[in-house]
Amino acid sequence: MPGKVVTQAEWLQARRDLLIREKVLQKSHDAVHSTLRDFPMIKVENNYTFTSASGPVTLSSLFHNRKQLIIYHFMLSPTQTAGCTGCSFFADNLPSNLSHLNSRDTTFVLVSRAPIEKIEEFKKRMRWEYEWVSSYDTNFNADFGVLIEPGGQYNYEVVNSKGDRPGLSVFFKDGEEVFHTYSTYARGLDGLLGTHKLLDITPLGRQDDEMGDWKLHDEYDDEDLKNNVGDKEGLTYLRAALHYFFRD
Repeated sequence: MPGKVVTQAEWLQARRDLLIREKVLQKSHDAVHSTLRDFPMIKVENNYTFTSASGPVTLSSLFHNRKQLIIYHFMLSPTQTAGCTGCSFFADNLPSNLSHLNSRDTTFVLVSRAPIEKIEEFKKRMRWEYEWVSSYDTNFNADFGVLIEPGGQYNYEVVNSKGDRPGLSVFFKDGEEVFHTYSTYARGLDGLLGTHKLLDITPLGRQDDEMGDWKLHDEYDDEDLKNNVGDKEGLTYLRAALHYFFRD
């Protein structure tokens, strides 16, 4: 039993007390995000060229005549045939319909280092419709902090590991000029995970000790969807990897 059983009056008092804390947290959240309205930005001098399913596309063209562009740095390297489980979990939590985002002058695109053929194959497998381009053979991932070498930086701190990392970057376009306005990594991505937000309001919460049980959505079987899964081969690795990528 997650919590103790109480009377209706006791529950109501506890809920009112929690609501006070929730409102304080929400106001703090709003205040932090309000600083992004006039946050400093950096002009992007390199008009990176990516590869889409229909051919070359530039960073500027990814805006699709809108003012804002959000890019998710999806971990799918040239040597992989399937995407990162954590990044796939992120993609599954995106809105299935981006019309609301588009109506606010904003475009959303996934970018990975894998060649476009591998991206298209995995995208088809996952049945995603999001725009997804390849940064293969460009410096884009390294320039925006998601391809690192030992001694490099990830999430604005020096790290001793190397390889691909998840992240999200925001760009603004004024005329023909493109500006980098914001990037977030690791736990900074957590606020975009609707599944986590729904689980946060349940008695059992996220059940973080079983975080490795997240799978590619076509790998769940009937047993997985009925109850918690016990340890299986590979789950220890997944837990460690997801904890590393989405830690503070």
